[in-house]
Amino acid sequence: MAKLTFREDLCKGCGLCVTACPKKILALSKTKLNHKGHAPVECTDPAACVGCASCALMCPDCVITVER
Repeated sequence: MAKLTFREDLCKGCGLCVTACPKKILALSKTKLNHKGHAPVECTDPAACVGCASCALMCPDCVITVER
């Protein structure tokens, strides 16, 4: 199982990682905002992550780390 880590404080909520995820397990938070006022990305089902790193490659701000 892969481990996803997000730098929520730097996420600008663009959603590019959400569309890049082949398993569709990423979503912008509906309950929290970071200090910039953006809804950060979160993983809805960490156990389903296959570690493909498509989300990290798509992120323009490099806020996602994928460990396999």
